[in-house]
Amino acid sequence: MRKLAILIVRRRRWVVVIALIALPLAAILGGGVHDRLTGGGFEDPAAESARARAEIKAAFPQASLSDFVLVVTAKSGTVDDAAVTQAATALTKKLRSQRGVVAANSYWTYGKVAQLRSTNGRQALVVAALSGVEDTKFARAGELADEFTVNTPLLSTLPTGEAVLTHQISVQAEKDLQKSELITAPLTAIALVIVFGSIVAALLPLAVGAIAVIGTFLVLTILTLFTDVSVFALNLTTALGLGLAIDYSLFMVSRYREEMARGVSSNVAVGRSMQTAGRTVAFSAGTVMISLAALAVFDVPYLRSFAFAGVAVVALAAIAAVVVLPAVLAMLGPRVEKGRIFKPKPESETGGFWGGQARRVMKHPVPYALGVSALLALLAVPFFHVNLGLTDDRVVPDSVSGRRAVDQIRANFTTRESSAIAVSLPKTDPVRDEAALKALALRFATLPGVAHVDSAIGFFLPALDGPKKGTVTFAPISLAPTQKPRFTNAAGTSGTYLTVTPAIEPMSAKGDQLVRSIRATTSPLEFNVAGLGARLIDTKDSVLGRLPLAIGLVALATFILLFLMTGSLLVPLKALGLNVLSLTATFGAMVYIFQDGHFKDVLNVTPTGSVDVFTPILMFCISFGLSMDYEVFLLSRIKEEYDLDRNNEHAVAIGLQKTGKIVTAAALLLTIVFVGIATSEVAIVKLFGIGLTLAILVDAFLIRATLVPAFMRLAGRSNWWAPRWLRRWHLRYGIWENEPIALLDREFESVT
Repeated sequence: MRKLAILIVRRRRWVVVIALIALPLAAILGGGVHDRLTGGGFEDPAAESARARAEIKAAFPQASLSDFVLVVTAKSGTVDDAAVTQAATALTKKLRSQRGVVAANSYWTYGKVAQLRSTNGRQALVVAALSGVEDTKFARAGELADEFTVNTPLLSTLPTGEAVLTHQISVQAEKDLQKSELITAPLTAIALVIVFGSIVAALLPLAVGAIAVIGTFLVLTILTLFTDVSVFALNLTTALGLGLAIDYSLFMVSRYREEMARGVSSNVAVGRSMQTAGRTVAFSAGTVMISLAALAVFDVPYLRSFAFAGVAVVALAAIAAVVVLPAVLAMLGPRVEKGRIFKPKPESETGGFWGGQARRVMKHPVPYALGVSALLALLAVPFFHVNLGLTDDRVVPDSVSGRRAVDQIRANFTTRESSAIAVSLPKTDPVRDEAALKALALRFATLPGVAHVDSAIGFFLPALDGPKKGTVTFAPISLAPTQKPRFTNAAGTSGTYLTVTPAIEPMSAKGDQLVRSIRATTSPLEFNVAGLGARLIDTKDSVLGRLPLAIGLVALATFILLFLMTGSLLVPLKALGLNVLSLTATFGAMVYIFQDGHFKDVLNVTPTGSVDVFTPILMFCISFGLSMDYEVFLLSRIKEEYDLDRNNEHAVAIGLQKTGKIVTAAALLLTIVFVGIATSEVAIVKLFGIGLTLAILVDAFLIRATLVPAFMRLAGRSNWWAPRWLRRWHLRYGIWENEPIALLDREFESVT
C-alpha cells in the first residue's frame, strides 16, 4: 500500500484528470442503463415450472392468457345485456388485432362461460396472450393497459395480468427511487456537512459516490449485452454506492486529519492514511464484495443481478476511496478544512464518550452480554415461523390499476382464471393418447381446490358443492368450438397441454398443496407443471437448496480474511456469531411487520402471510457485508493498539474511541439513505429499506458498542490465540495494521 501511496502522491494531478475524464464518459455510456434492465428474472430457468412454461409457449403461443387481463364492469344491468355484450365483444376483437397480441378472448367470445363471469353478473373478463421476450412483453402490456383502460356510459375496464403487473411494479419502483433520492439528497447533504465539519470535506464522499454509482451503471450496461440484469439492482447501486462512499471517505478523511493534527505535511498525512485507513478500506471492501458475490451462486437472475451490481459498486467505491480521494487530499492539503462550520474538539485517547462506553461495558461484561443478547434473541423469535413466498399483486398499493383489478377478481369471482396452473405434455398426442389424457384430467379435476380443468379433448367441471359434490362433468371440446384455437399447435410443434383453474388463492398453503398434488398424480403420460404456485415451489427449492453453499462460502471467506488481519481464531468466530445474532433479530422484526401484519396501516402495506423468498437472502448478504465493514474498522484499530503494548482492555477502549464516532456517523448517514428507500410504495423495496435500516442500527449501537467490548473483555488475551504454527504462518503472510515507520516519511516529503 505504501508504494501505491507514493505513486498516487507523485501523480496526483494525473489521477484527478483521469477521473474527471472517465466520469462523464461513464455517465454518457451508462446513463441509459434503466432501459436495458429487465423487470423479470424471478425464476430459475432450469426449474420444472420454467421448462413447462417454455414448452407451452413454444408450441401454443396463444396459451398465455394471463399475460393481459381486462376486468370489464357493466355500469348498469349485467354483462349479459345486449348493449354490453356488443361493446365488450368489439373491445375483445380490437384487442385481438393489436400488435404483439397473439390471442384474445373473453366471456362473450367464449360463449359466455360461467368461469369468466362474476358472481353478481356485473363483471366479466377479457384474457389475452402476448408475444415476445419478457421485457418486450412487459413494455407492450404497459402500452395496452393505457389504451384499454376505458370508461364509457356502458362499461369500464381495469387492466391486470402477469405482464401488466410486472410492468407496473417496475414503473412504480423507478418512481419511488427518484422520490427517495429527492428526499434523502438534502438530508444527506446537511448530515455530511455536520459529520465532516466543513463544506469542502463534505463534498468528498459525494464525489466518491458519484464515481461508484455512475461507474456501476456503465458496468451494468455492459453486462446487459451478455445476461439479464434486474431493474431492482439500481436501488442497491445508488444506496450502497453512496453509503459506502460515506463510510470509506469518512474513515480516510478522519485518519488524514488525525495525521495532519500531528503537524506532518499533507503528503506525509496522505501516505500514512493510505498505509492505515487505506489498507483497512481495501480489506473491508473485500469482505463486503465476498458477501455480495455469494448471490452469484443462485440460479435466479434476480439475485445474480444484485451480485453484479453489489460487487461492482463496492469495488468502484473502494478504488475511488483509496486512489482518487488520496490524490484529491494531496492536492487540497489544509484546504480540506475550507468552509469549516465548527471547530472540532480535540479528542483524548484515554477519554471520550466511546472509550468511556467501552470501559463501562468491560467493567460489567456479563450483564451487558446477557442483556443485549437476550434482547436480540427475543427480537429473533418471530423468524422461527417465517413463511417464504413470492410477490403478487399485493406488493403494490391499491392505487395501482393492476392491483385493484385483482382485488376485484379475488372478491367477485369464484375461480382464478388468470392464475390457472398449466400442465405441459410435450410427448402426448390428443388423438392417440385420448384415453390416458382424459384419465389424467379427471384425476386433476377431483383434487381439492380445483374449479375446472381445460384440455384439447374437453372440459372437466367438478361439482364444488351440493348433492353432487365431488362428481365431475365432462364436456367435449366439440360443444365449445370457440375454445379449439386455444389448443391448436404452432406449425412444426407437437404435444399438448391442459390447464387446472383453482378455486382457491394460488399463493397460499392450499394453493401450494394443490400444485404438489398435481405433481404427485400418477399417469403413463409425461408432464411438467407450471403456474404461479409451481413457480413458488420451484423457486424455494432452488434458492434454499443453494443457500447453505452461499452461507458457507461467505462464512469461510470472512473467517480467513479476519484471521489474516488479526492472527486470531477466536475473533473471527466471535464476529461471525455476533453477525448471525444481529441478522436473525432483524429478520424476526421483518416477519413481525411484513408477514404478521403489525404496523401495516402505518407502513401502508398489505400483509400476505408470507415474506418474499428473495429478500431475506439479499438482506443477509448485504447486511453481513456491511456488518463486517464496521467490524473491520473497529478490529483494525484494536489490533493496531494491541500490537503496541499487548494490553487487551486498553486496546479495546482505544479502538472503540478511535472508531466509535466514525462508525456511528457512517451508520446514521447510511440509515438516511435506506430510510429513503423505505418510503417506496412497493412492499419488497420497503421491506428491503426498513430491514437494512434496522440491521445497520442494531449493528452500530448494540453489536459494536456493547457486545464486542463485552465479549472481548470476557475472552481476555484468548482473543488473540492461535496455534503456534498458525502464528508463525500469520507473521509471514498476515495483513498487518502497524503504524507507518516515520523514517520512511522522507519518501513522501520529497514529492513535489
